[in-house]
Amino acid sequence: QVPLVESGGGLVQTGGSLRLSCEASGRTFSDNAMAWFRQRPGKEREFVAFISGLGGSTFYADSVQGRFTLFRDNVNNILYLQMNSLKPDDTAVYYCAARESDIATIGDWGYDYWGQGTQVTVSS
Repeated sequence: QVPLVESGGGLVQTGGSLRLSCEASGRTFSDNAMAWFRQRPGKEREFVAFISGLGGSTFYADSVQGRFTLFRDNVNNILYLQMNSLKPDDTAVYYCAARESDIATIGDWGYDYWGQGTQVTVSS
């Protein structure tokens, strides 16, 4: 298993911003599809955003469209999730994931590698 390590979570007020990072060590994922998922309190894990390999196309859940931006630094092998205009409903543990394909999917079953998660808490 290749470790994915998330960072950047924390406590922020409504309307604030955070940038999450996902760093992979041991190999590069620049040609692989990667994604962020989250698990809100008392709910199942849900898709947030993905980026495909090669072309780098992105896709977002309706709930974060226009507020979150996914991008990656292929030189340093880091995936980022820029989160703006945060709401209390965004409070969750956020997980980074990667799969052995350049084609992305919104289903968490399609991902082969996962990070340990980082907590994001948005206060009202």
